Amino acid sequence: MEVYKIRGGNRLKGNIKVSGAKNSAVALIPAAILANSPVSIDGLPEISDVFTLKLLMEEIGGQVTFENGKMTIDPTTMEAMPLPNGNVKKMRASYYLMGAMLGRFKRAVVGLPGGCFLGPRPIDQHIKGFEALGAKVTNEHGAIYLRADELIGAKIYLDVASVGATINIMLAAVRAKGRTVIENAAKEPEIIDVATLLSNMGANIKGAGTSVIRIEGVEELHGAQHTVIPDRIEAATYMIMAALAGDGIRVDNVIPLHLEAVTAKLREMGVKVEEDEESIFIPKTENLHAVDAKTLVYPGLATDIQQPLCVLMTQAEGSSKVTDTVYSARFKHIDELRRMNAVARVEGNTAILTGPAQLHGSTVTASDLRAGAALVLAGLIAEGETEVRDIYHVERGYSDIIEKLTALGADIRKEVITPASN
Repeated sequence: MEVYKIRGGNRLKGNIKVSGAKNSAVALIPAAILANSPVSIDGLPEISDVFTLKLLMEEIGGQVTFENGKMTIDPTTMEAMPLPNGNVKKMRASYYLMGAMLGRFKRAVVGLPGGCFLGPRPIDQHIKGFEALGAKVTNEHGAIYLRADELIGAKIYLDVASVGATINIMLAAVRAKGRTVIENAAKEPEIIDVATLLSNMGANIKGAGTSVIRIEGVEELHGAQHTVIPDRIEAATYMIMAALAGDGIRVDNVIPLHLEAVTAKLREMGVKVEEDEESIFIPKTENLHAVDAKTLVYPGLATDIQQPLCVLMTQAEGSSKVTDTVYSARFKHIDELRRMNAVARVEGNTAILTGPAQLHGSTVTASDLRAGAALVLAGLIAEGETEVRDIYHVERGYSDIIEKLTALGADIRKEVITPASN
């Protein structure tokens, strides 16, 4: 079993560079299926989800190279191979293969997605969109079967402003006949990023980033080059880390506009945030104030920030509350923080944390990607040594985290332990 061993208490200082956005990357790579010539995507994070998608592209016949963050995908020899099991089970975003393969081949067989368990996350809005475009969708033996004689543009109203459903419907609709209108579409920056690649490939998309997206279907899409936007969740994680343990940290390769909600909340807590065009500097933070926070769809505070923010709240004077309106079950990290001496409890979909609390090193387990990041942050400020288990969750979303934190002065390493050494 691989674990992180973190000896807390070191003050961190220097520059840290944010990688390309995970939530863009996992949709951009499947989008290449729709092209009739090679697609190159630069700035990809070197994380397990990206490597898994590379394998999936190869499984359906694609020729793929990936080096120094640049992936080139030649989709010309791809086929509508069934993908009921295996790598599709390793990540939730494998569902983007449904929209992309449906758009190109008018059929697909894709296993139900895996990834972090954050409570019920149905794909009913995805299916609703595919059916509106003319596909027949069935669930057979744990895999989704999609079949269509042809795809016809339609007006689709999403009951929930789902990022995944918005992108998946876009992927299918760009090759449908006629106009598709997605109403109550999600507005996240990653949707704009995917729409930009598709547009560069020859798609006709208007309104990405707003609640109404209009797509005029085209007969074919060609290859293109694209650079991924910076990862706003990784950036926010490191901003919180700077407030916790920094003696002056500059977070490079960011789009400050994408971080306005977390920046506002940090300033409310007493953190100084100095913005530049493509970087954010956070000087040493002396005193943290308790706040109340609520996660919302973009441009509100992202649910992915809730867990790292909880760690910061353990160091604030007074009682803070954070309510997760997106994933009400996303509080498994609270029990782990309590193992580390945090004063915290969960009431319904709200966590209440009282501080400042001196955290103590302990053996803790990551229940999902952002919970793992939160426990790493907690380990950086805890007395003694913290051992974080199930770190594969963290490595699904944070590229080179050991190297990046070590360069700032953190004492963190990866070790392999055996059950006998527990």
